[in-house]
Amino acid sequence: MPTTFYIQTSGCSASQADSEQMAGLLQQAGFTLVDNLEDAYVVIINPAIDLGIDLVKQLEMFQQQQQNKIVILSGCLPSYDPKKLKLYSVIGTNQIHHVVEVVEEALNNNPVQSLNHDELPPLNSPKIRQNPMVEILPISRGYSGDCTFCKTRPSLSQFKSYQPTEIISAAQKALREGVKEIWLHSQDAFGYGSDLGTDLPALLGQLAVLPGEFKIKIGPGNLEQLIKIKDQLVKIYQHPKLFKFLHLPLQTGSDAVLKQMKKRYTVKEFNEALDKFKQAIPSLNVMTDITVGYPTERDQEFWDTLETVRRNSFDSINISLFRPRPKTPAARLPELPEEVVKRRFKVLTDIFNNISTLQNEKWFNWEGEIIIDEQGKEPGQWVGRNDAYKPVIVEGNFKLGEIVKVKVVKAEMLALRGKVISDKVTVYG
Repeated sequence: MPTTFYIQTSGCSASQADSEQMAGLLQQAGFTLVDNLEDAYVVIINPAIDLGIDLVKQLEMFQQQQQNKIVILSGCLPSYDPKKLKLYSVIGTNQIHHVVEVVEEALNNNPVQSLNHDELPPLNSPKIRQNPMVEILPISRGYSGDCTFCKTRPSLSQFKSYQPTEIISAAQKALREGVKEIWLHSQDAFGYGSDLGTDLPALLGQLAVLPGEFKIKIGPGNLEQLIKIKDQLVKIYQHPKLFKFLHLPLQTGSDAVLKQMKKRYTVKEFNEALDKFKQAIPSLNVMTDITVGYPTERDQEFWDTLETVRRNSFDSINISLFRPRPKTPAARLPELPEEVVKRRFKVLTDIFNNISTLQNEKWFNWEGEIIIDEQGKEPGQWVGRNDAYKPVIVEGNFKLGEIVKVKVVKAEMLALRGKVISDKVTVYG
């Protein structure tokens, strides 16, 4: 009887992409993927997340709850302190193509730590997509910037980009398999190609001319790298096959705190870059990341962050509370009082909720096409994305990948609600 496995995935799109590839390789090797933890004999945790709780303690608790299962760790965090995990099988982010070997050794009670950073997993491996409409395509691995508080940063490999030919080939394969959205993911998408003598706009130019009806979404990137390519990137962003979506992390609206974080850009540079995109693309959907409560963040510096948020009217914000990660420079700094950090978090969240609602209200009465790319939470409910990657909830009898024309009839804080205004449903593929 085939050995069953389950991959518990959380975190960013990169983790999801790695899980999809590991699942494809294991299935190809004769293992059976199950859709729940209880039915699995082998459990891969990707990533093994540590939010202040000792990772080994988390694993011990997990194994007490899931007795008689083989547990394997994946992701970037296990690479940070592998000595602590010597009793467990571990797969680093650059070793996911060796998942079958690691699982087979684990089944023979031989823990293996596959953590070599010198390889790049091939992009042409089999995969089992979580969403058959979406191809999450890594374009590079590692990180080109710096950070004083991110625990994953020291465990990531040196920044390495995939060759354009390999990316184009993987995209073509995905399109033949019916994909309608290609997500280009990287820890630093704007730095793509800096190690190869090319850049992201050049890659996008090659992808955008591929035949077929599909859209490209670009993952987050470092402003330091964006500044070098912004003119060319703004130009290619106007291509109809690119979602008008920009994920540009800010972290803080204070230059002093940015410097403490070792970020090599200023708030002025951030604002100028964003202004350039918005002037060229008024409908641009902007996401950012903000960390609240960095140890050196004073009240005025927090208010500077609020002012930057108000100025730029972000469509969405990933708001994180600062947490000291062991062995990071920021962990040596005295923490702010917990009540101060929580209060700031609430203030920022409340302001953002208001801004998000106002931003969505701009789409009221908008008419246009959306790609149906996921099922909604209620029966008969579907979610589609418009040109700016805004989620529009519609009701009806649809299939993934269908493109329908809708009118936005209601704007909510986190989504738009649409009404189908054309009986004509277009199916591409």
